[in-house]
Amino acid sequence: MSSEHTAKPENTKPGAEIAVVGGGLSGTLAAYLLGRAGHAVTLIDRHRNFPRTFRSEKLGPGEIEVFKRFGLSAAIAARAVPYDETVNIRRGQVVDRTHARHFGILYHDLVDAIRAEMPQGVRFVQGQVREVKAGARRQRIAIVGHEEVTARLLVLATGTGDTLRRDLGISRRIIRPRQSVAFGFNLCPTGAGGFRHTAVTLYGERVSDGIDYLSLFPVAGATRANLFVYRDRGDSWVRALRERPKETLGAALPGLAGAIGDFEVEGPVDSWITDIAVAENYRQDGVVLVGDAFQTTCPATGTGVARLLTDVERLCGSYVPRWTGHNVMTAADLAAFYDDAEKRRIDAYALAMADFRRRLTIGTEMEWRLRRQYHFALRRVLNGIDRLSPALVGKLRQLWGAQSRHNVPSAV
Repeated sequence: MSSEHTAKPENTKPGAEIAVVGGGLSGTLAAYLLGRAGHAVTLIDRHRNFPRTFRSEKLGPGEIEVFKRFGLSAAIAARAVPYDETVNIRRGQVVDRTHARHFGILYHDLVDAIRAEMPQGVRFVQGQVREVKAGARRQRIAIVGHEEVTARLLVLATGTGDTLRRDLGISRRIIRPRQSVAFGFNLCPTGAGGFRHTAVTLYGERVSDGIDYLSLFPVAGATRANLFVYRDRGDSWVRALRERPKETLGAALPGLAGAIGDFEVEGPVDSWITDIAVAENYRQDGVVLVGDAFQTTCPATGTGVARLLTDVERLCGSYVPRWTGHNVMTAADLAAFYDDAEKRRIDAYALAMADFRRRLTIGTEMEWRLRRQYHFALRRVLNGIDRLSPALVGKLRQLWGAQSRHNVPSAV
């Protein structure tokens, strides 16, 4: 499919074997994989060209490898900016350096890159879904201004939207309200020489600031900044960051200008407030939830895309092929997806990481004060060993990660 088009035009057939509602990353990717496997798929979304929105903006080596398995690495790489080193800094000193291929790519560019590769068997319907009805034999999707779409299986990839889930009796339980606030904005150097490093992570310096880290990395045409903090949305500091971003950042992270050089904040400051929520009563006939529709993820953990990819890969590669041979798709049939060991592992890991990062950043108990010191001290030690023996430090990082994978990341 030509990269000049982001989705296939509608055809005249109202039925499909599988309907995917929600055309963000999880829904678009599910439609792509199912269509590539030969299923008749209808992807339904309000936007033919996905709008600019503040979501995940970079991919790590694990995610890049998964997209390679999906046959999408070239399409994504064409819109992304690769970088291989990230300098990690705290209190003006280098903690360590991350050496691994990453892609900087804005969320809408990532979605559109996948849509541009959509197989011929995927039908795209642009419209707003007003009602869904599910059952063991047939799913019905009513769309404003369109014929009703019917399907044997409904994949709900609607993110945090609740309206359609309520149609099905699926509720959402918020288990960690106001978990974190994420900000996204562009930085530009004031000097002619550009920034000193291609990618930098600066960690918060004071517990009272509530800053986990600021991540700077390249995207097409800009240097992007993602800032993750544990503050309330009504906090005066949050308002100050939106209104006076350079001054507010400089006061909270005094080592920023020294790490990258003088800078200006360019364009708007986007923000996203995360409530960590999980779906309830989701074991339904004929419908499965993927991505944020099933469980939301704290963006500071960097686990959101990995969770989404696991959901989509396990659903499309392992379970849909089993279900399509059945005459009916009951809740008992579809439960195998929710009970999948790998899905359950990464869902639990994302929740554990959300708790860990928040406590590591703002925990004032003695345990967490000591853990902060240990965490960054160990990373500095490993960084020193890395200069002498990269092979040895690789083994030590694997051991450290294996022993503490439930709550301590080897790097951000």
